[in-house]
Amino acid sequence: MVSALFFSNNHSMPQHIPSDIWILLDEEAKRINSPAFISNDPVQFPRRFSSLQDIEITSLLAATIAWGNRKMICRNAEKMLGLMDFQPYNFVMDKAYEEIPDMNIHRTFFAHNLKHFLRGLQSIYSKYSSLNDFAASKGIQHTELPAWNLVQYINEELRSANNGAEDCRCLPLNLKNTALKRVNMALRWLVRNDGIVDMGVWNALKPAQLFIPLDVHVGNTARSLELITRKANDKRTTIELTEILRTHRPDDPVVYDYALFGIGVHNPLDDSTQNI
Repeated sequence: MVSALFFSNNHSMPQHIPSDIWILLDEEAKRINSPAFISNDPVQFPRRFSSLQDIEITSLLAATIAWGNRKMICRNAEKMLGLMDFQPYNFVMDKAYEEIPDMNIHRTFFAHNLKHFLRGLQSIYSKYSSLNDFAASKGIQHTELPAWNLVQYINEELRSANNGAEDCRCLPLNLKNTALKRVNMALRWLVRNDGIVDMGVWNALKPAQLFIPLDVHVGNTARSLELITRKANDKRTTIELTEILRTHRPDDPVVYDYALFGIGVHNPLDDSTQNI
């Protein structure tokens, strides 16, 4: 079990979460997980598409640049989709990415990073009908840490498609320690299926198998509620926090991502200036 593997010598997990904390988390999750959340969040971009392949590619790319100011992220995701003529799957399969000029996409993510990523995705889609099928074929649904296993397999495809080169700007390479925040967020979009914000287009994983997208704000909020005590926002803390949330919602622990994101923010449903 994950808990036995990671927590056997760890005493930092709270033994009991008061009922009023769960009431707060449930109320906040219900309030923030609403259609009003979509327009200021990068989830809006994959939601524009109907084909699974377009949704998958856009989810990965929008999540990849989802660090920093939400308004800037959304502006740059729009720019990135524009480079692909708003047809990401066709753009990838036609290898049109090779014609992208040198330019900045978002902060430290540049055109050469995007090309690196899209070469790997082209390789995957040349062999599988979807990323969902790719993930299922690799058996990640049978592993304890499916998100980290998925990234391992995608990174292998990226290396192969780029003559052995690696690029940490696309996906994390240090899978031993990374919280994998952005990929866990993309998987939340793809897997959760309550029909509100997240799209639920994948069947390779179930919501119960997801992990919390852990960033600085979510980590700090979880500590302020005494859900966790570890200071590092790393893989171990991601697993600890998710395990705690599973004790209350084993079927859907990452629904509480909405609550932890929104608590402490003045108006998370209408705040495009917030960092994520």
